[in-house]
Amino acid sequence: MKIEGSTPASASELGSEEKKALAVRSMMIMADGDRSVFEEVVSADAVNHEAKDEPPAARVPGPEGFFATALWMRDAFADLRFEVKHVVEQDDLVVVDAVMSARHEGPFVTYDEYGRVDQVFAPTGKRFSVRQAHWLRVADGKVVEHWAVRDDLGMAKQAGWVPPHPISLVRNVLAARKLRKQIRADRS
Repeated sequence: MKIEGSTPASASELGSEEKKALAVRSMMIMADGDRSVFEEVVSADAVNHEAKDEPPAARVPGPEGFFATALWMRDAFADLRFEVKHVVEQDDLVVVDAVMSARHEGPFVTYDEYGRVDQVFAPTGKRFSVRQAHWLRVADGKVVEHWAVRDDLGMAKQAGWVPPHPISLVRNVLAARKLRKQIRADRS
């Protein structure tokens, strides 16, 4: 089966196991990798197709954007980890079936299409564990594209965001107000 956009020749320098290992490594560094590791793993023009709700810094291509995504997640989630269940590779495409788990310890912020704060979920201290599938395209020994299928509703339920409770709604509004004030102060 040929996947649209795949280019087997561009990933030919790595064998199947190396491509799988690279994809898994790209997941693991989200939890604890420093900026230099992202340079080793992520191509300079790599695209994270999931960054549309993330901070503006995460929307840029390459290691810089992927590292910004990691920092965004780490700011909200303590004990962040990925448990890999399965890894499948075909041509230049690798799929990682994993369970992401963490504890919601910092504000979790989503952003609108213009990069403005959209929603803020105040920390609940609750743990969550959700299944995800990450699709990574590999070329020239690095990750060049990323897509994901995540159980965001499951995460929201486990983290205590839904169903919303009156107290949590007030906490979310206050957290959003504080963040927006901080952003304005940083700009001036």
